[in-house]
Amino acid sequence: MTDLVTVFRTRSDVEASVVRGLLEAHGVPSVITSHLPQSLFPMVVSTLGEIGIAVHADDADEARRIIESHRTELGSGQARQVVRLRDEFETLQQAIDYRFRDRGLLEHAMTHTSRANEDVSGGVRDNESLEFLGDAVLGFLIADLLFNEFPGHDEGQKSKIKAALVSTATLARLAERLSLGEHLLLGRGEEKTGGRQKQALLADSYEALIAAIYLDGGIEHVRAFVAREFAALVDEARRVGAAQDYKSALQELVQSRNEPLPEYRLVGTRGPDHHKLFQVEVVVNGEPVAEATGTSKKEAEQEAARLALDKFSRSR
Repeated sequence: MTDLVTVFRTRSDVEASVVRGLLEAHGVPSVITSHLPQSLFPMVVSTLGEIGIAVHADDADEARRIIESHRTELGSGQARQVVRLRDEFETLQQAIDYRFRDRGLLEHAMTHTSRANEDVSGGVRDNESLEFLGDAVLGFLIADLLFNEFPGHDEGQKSKIKAALVSTATLARLAERLSLGEHLLLGRGEEKTGGRQKQALLADSYEALIAAIYLDGGIEHVRAFVAREFAALVDEARRVGAAQDYKSALQELVQSRNEPLPEYRLVGTRGPDHHKLFQVEVVVNGEPVAEATGTSKKEAEQEAARLALDKFSRSR
């Protein structure tokens, strides 16, 4: 395309995609341009620069008319206000009980690397750096919480509880409770392979969300979020006196039924060596009962045992 005219600017990848889709739905071809400065720590598109949407000069007036018709008009006598054409994350903000001052941070946290890799403008950043930060912030907050909630537990007991609370399986369950998968920004390939339901992807995005809250609101806001999210799990740990050992509980259950001990079989692995995931199934009395994924075989076995116990409790 030559003689391009920029008809819309935004600091949001989501809004840019919405506007471009709107134009193309009306038969107006467009391209996305980016004017982002380089940064050693590229965190959020909204703080680094703008994404522009350009069309052919002959289509500029029509494109502006289409965009204008989809803006929001506030009260009579007030000027028309430039607002996001869609707020992709309103329900998520309600679910987490936190409203972002910089919504670009939330968008960044929900952007999977597959989406960033498909962007030709270079203005979309994936959430891997936020995941790294979120893992550290969550680890600190859970350690601090356990230090205060379990003063009588020794280091080994608290470490065991912490490992269970921050495991991939636990974080994925918390992400599912927030319907986090519905808000992920995925590439086409990841979308087709069921990325919105993948445990590892959900857990990573949950950690990125924690980092985004920390960067947007500070440590006390993210501490409050973690306290709310993990309250029931901490109460469960308090009731049993330590992290639940689901494998032992399942073993006791099958022994009470005079059945053979459960077997745990490694079904497969995936991912690079530094971030390998293990798929394990638990077999009871010769029948596969449940299957789970974890960052270690031990974690996957514990989660498979938990799912098996759930299944047995529902069948009673």
